[in-house]
Amino acid sequence: VSEGMHTSVRQISISGSSYFLRLDWSGPDLGSGFQLLLTDTEDAWKGEVTQKDLCEEAKELEMENERYLQDLHQALSGTECSTAYSFSLINSGASFSLAFEKVQKDISFRLGSVALTALSNPAEAVRDLLIYSMAKGNSLERQNNKVEQQNQRLRNEHQRITAQLKQYSKDKTALESELYSRFVLVLNQKKDKIRSLLQTLNDLQDKLYVSPQSFPHFGRVTENADEYEGSTEDETEASEPKPVTRKRTSPSPLDDSLSDLTDVAPCRKRRVRHLEAPAWQSQKPHTYKKRRYYL
Repeated sequence: VSEGMHTSVRQISISGSSYFLRLDWSGPDLGSGFQLLLTDTEDAWKGEVTQKDLCEEAKELEMENERYLQDLHQALSGTECSTAYSFSLINSGASFSLAFEKVQKDISFRLGSVALTALSNPAEAVRDLLIYSMAKGNSLERQNNKVEQQNQRLRNEHQRITAQLKQYSKDKTALESELYSRFVLVLNQKKDKIRSLLQTLNDLQDKLYVSPQSFPHFGRVTENADEYEGSTEDETEASEPKPVTRKRTSPSPLDDSLSDLTDVAPCRKRRVRHLEAPAWQSQKPHTYKKRRYYL
């Protein structure tokens, strides 16, 4: 097969007999024409269809060229298995023609026909067909082996990845368990430390706590202060109004002598009244309130 040519071989049934149909074409589809080789391994026929013939056939069937070429390619190459096609070999004396129809839902319609010419040396055509079939088979086998190797590599890779995932899952579970154990251990240590600190704090509070009974003299100091706050008899007398005396018209020597005397008693009374308690006695003792801390 020359470069740029495409070839396909399929087996067809004509009147209950097996035939081999070879299709050769160039380009992406059959639009530029194609060649046919039909053989039953004893006789061989060859035919050719041009681009003009294809356009006329599509126009006669009132079909679009693209759709017609698609159905024709499926019929001659056998690429579509879901659709059935029927073939018939027509012998009109010196010439032969291959007609093909499309069968769909018990309805068949003619796709076209190809005029065939009998080959004088069918053995050579059969040999070429066998050579092509063997070469195609070898190529498919190499492709199959390559695909099988790729599949095996992918299976091995899949098994390796699966094993790694299982190991990762196992390691993850073990790591989570270890981390949880460490977390619980650290948490318990922190709790023990906090309990110890709270116990130390409570012990210090017990030592710093001072009860009112520890200083009984503070009560006596308060009572003495109350006594000093009371008034004396002299102060009461001083607060009372003095009787009004008549002013003497003439000074008396006796009055002068009495005024020189110092009244000692009121001074003594004022000293007693102004006497204050010391600062350490007037202040109330500072007491600590105990607060207990728990965890």
